[in-house]
Amino acid sequence: MSVVRAELTKIVTLRSVWLVSALIVALHVLIQAANLRLTTDAVTAITPDGTIEIFAGQPRPAARALIDFLVAGSFQMALFLPILAAVIGGQEFRGHQLGQSVLAVPGRTRLTLAKIAATSVVLLLLGAVIAGVSTAFMYLAVRHWDAGLLVSPEAGHGQAKLLLFITLTGLTGLGLALLTRGTLLGLTITLALTALTMSQLLPGGLDALLPLSAGRNLLLDPAEGGLTAGPGHALLVLLAWPAATLTAAGLALTRRDAR
Repeated sequence: MSVVRAELTKIVTLRSVWLVSALIVALHVLIQAANLRLTTDAVTAITPDGTIEIFAGQPRPAARALIDFLVAGSFQMALFLPILAAVIGGQEFRGHQLGQSVLAVPGRTRLTLAKIAATSVVLLLLGAVIAGVSTAFMYLAVRHWDAGLLVSPEAGHGQAKLLLFITLTGLTGLGLALLTRGTLLGLTITLALTALTMSQLLPGGLDALLPLSAGRNLLLDPAEGGLTAGPGHALLVLLAWPAATLTAAGLALTRRDAR
């Protein structure tokens, strides 16, 4: 625990971490504020049988649609969390900081595990802030219809899956930065994986193996279509990416000089 606390202290004293976090939260607030009128108008127009059209021409059961919209709003910001994790991991290779860390904690496996734990805490905290912002704006939209929707088991399940996605994809970004020994290359690979998903160049079976696609398959409603795998498959993919990248990074760290 002392090593984890030391890693946490190191992270929270990095100005770049605070800057990236602030930018993510600020962008999220702006997007949520811009969407508030859309959501409020849709809630006001809910039909007596409980149907809503958040997007024109797409009627859906109101409760399910609003919960999906709540989670999807946070999901789009969660895409930036691997960037933050890559910044955290890449800082170790600036100014010989990693060498100093190894001097303080000679056991490199222990050091790697502490970094994973500390980064997970930061990712979970920022993920909770993102989810909280989404919930606050959704409350403003549904407070006169059904404010209890936001504390329903369905909403809690969706938020829990979101935090899991944030943590696992963030740790993948950390693993890539540690493996490539720098922020820039780790970020480049992370963004390339995201761009590959957004471009939809890969067939469904291969697309389902990408982290962003797995997150979409885990979080979004299968009834909406457009998904490339089920939630079970998505969870396995999301677990495999950080497991592979962090294992490779840990092995590299134990075999290379801490420079």
